Amino acid sequence: MLRGWEVLMEKNITIAVHIEEDESTTTVHTVLDLMGDHFEAKGRAKRNPSDESMPVIGEELALARALNGLQTKVMEAAQTKIGEFLKE
Repeated sequence: MLRGWEVLMEKNITIAVHIEEDESTTTVHTVLDLMGDHFEAKGRAKRNPSDESMPVIGEELALARALNGLQTKVMEAAQTKIGEFLKE
């Protein structure tokens, strides 16, 4: 709850995150179901063979890329709905 703001509605959402890793590649798959809309995005990070193995970096990069893809899809859906609303 925000101080100084009247909260009219509060919701919690869940983003499912699945991480797959092998020796050089991390892939993250994200899924969001939001008010009847379904969004999915993937992110991938590949380690340079000459770099030391640090799985957390691959996970962070792949996750950031997947969440960025999810953000883009949600924004596009919102913009489409705004456009449809304005045509009415």
